[in-house]
Amino acid sequence: MGESEKLVSQLFSLARENAPSIIFIDEVSMCFAENRFSFQYLPAALNVACQSARGDSGESEAARRIKTEFLVQMQGVGKGEKRVLVLGATNMPYNLDQAVRRRFDKRIYIPLPEAAARATMLKIHLKDTANDLTEKDFKELGQKIEGFSGSDCAVLVKDVLFEPIRKTQDATHFKKIQMDGKVMYEACSPGDPNAFEKSLQQLAGKASSGVLSYID
Repeated sequence: MGESEKLVSQLFSLARENAPSIIFIDEVSMCFAENRFSFQYLPAALNVACQSARGDSGESEAARRIKTEFLVQMQGVGKGEKRVLVLGATNMPYNLDQAVRRRFDKRIYIPLPEAAARATMLKIHLKDTANDLTEKDFKELGQKIEGFSGSDCAVLVKDVLFEPIRKTQDATHFKKIQMDGKVMYEACSPGDPNAFEKSLQQLAGKASSGVLSYID
């Protein structure tokens, strides 16, 4: 048995020793795609460089040996590991190698979040960020982003939170405002009656002196 196959065997042995336990394989379809094996998504200890010649399937001999060991361990041949659960997650189940797919006894479909769930996710990712959004606003936003996953909602909120920073960095005009008894600078359009031409770098120099502050 090669070194890489031993690591796979040790992974399952460790899981059996600490049973009940779960072995979770994220993006399992990327690890065990049809006629292809990707080292990139394996744990670092198993992410080995494979230099051997590849066959017509594009899969190296070393990769086939590791996949075979995974299949044997997942099936639990001669192991009696009833308290070890192998759990895989993927967005592309039909890209899975058929042999790997058969090893998973149950397949659970988790649909995209509904409107109410999307609205809740937006609230969660906003956390304590100051905003004037109402429950009605969140509900409308949840309906408008139909088809978004949880990850999409997180990226959306992150992008929105960075928009004021991008606006401030690119701004050529600012205006003074009062906030909590302090003088602040706010990016504005050149047509604003109180606008004056300055860059963020120039304002930052003033703010560092402790005389003025600016908001982004």
